[in-house]
Amino acid sequence: MTTKPQKNVWRSEINDIIRGACGGFLFGIPLLYTMEVWWIGSLVKPQLMMMAIAFMFIVVYLLNQTEGFRKRRYSWLAPQAVMDTVEAIAIGLACSAFVLLLLREMTPETSLKESLGKIIFESVPFALGVALANQLLGDTRNGNAEAQATKNKGDELHATFADVGGTLIGATIIAFNIAPTDEIPMLAAAASPPWQLAMIVTSLLISYGIVFQAGFSDQQKRKQQKGIFQRPASETIMSYLVSLLAGAFMLWFFQKLTFSDPWTMWLDHTLMLGLPATIGGAAGRLAI
Repeated sequence: MTTKPQKNVWRSEINDIIRGACGGFLFGIPLLYTMEVWWIGSLVKPQLMMMAIAFMFIVVYLLNQTEGFRKRRYSWLAPQAVMDTVEAIAIGLACSAFVLLLLREMTPETSLKESLGKIIFESVPFALGVALANQLLGDTRNGNAEAQATKNKGDELHATFADVGGTLIGATIIAFNIAPTDEIPMLAAAASPPWQLAMIVTSLLISYGIVFQAGFSDQQKRKQQKGIFQRPASETIMSYLVSLLAGAFMLWFFQKLTFSDPWTMWLDHTLMLGLPATIGGAAGRLAI
């Protein structure tokens, strides 16, 4: 009798963590592609690291008092807000460390002080995104969701084009801010094929989590919606390819790539920009 409630508690906790992490990625991924933050983090003194953590705690605590990343709220809000703040900061630290490792901006050869500085400074927007998860793209389901989903079933082609359009808009907005910078060539030069494969898998998992797992913006309606690619797996893959296309176009638009460049250069640059573009594309699909 106690097994099912325990499973529900764990499932709810896991969903809350996924929602918080997805909010962190939506809010913090552009800053992770900023070399100035890498440099500041690698040179920062321990005193400033502690100040950054204190600043994160205060701001995230205030955000958790009003909304936070959990679906459920408590009557004893202040103690729970403290616990949620610690968890939000931990999620931000873990996510920023993971992406820094993925981008090869942190390696086993990096000193502990430099690694801590980069992680802490990069985790500030991540932690804010975690605390803003419900406010960024909160679940807006209502009693008409099922009826709207049924209506959408009759126009599969329209639903598919809407998703493609939302993906293109979201991916282009994010890629537009990152493509003209020098970070993409730097990161692409350091990425070997195994890391590129890890970038693809990470992009797909984050996109799936944002749209189908985090509980944002009419998640159940999206699962019921029908269309050419309107299944979680196929839609995620389709949107990733569309996001890569948007990223490649932005790299060409800003003359970071030309048609005389080898296809391998197009591939590694596009895959490197594909992560933030895919996150933007996932947000675009939720916004339509």
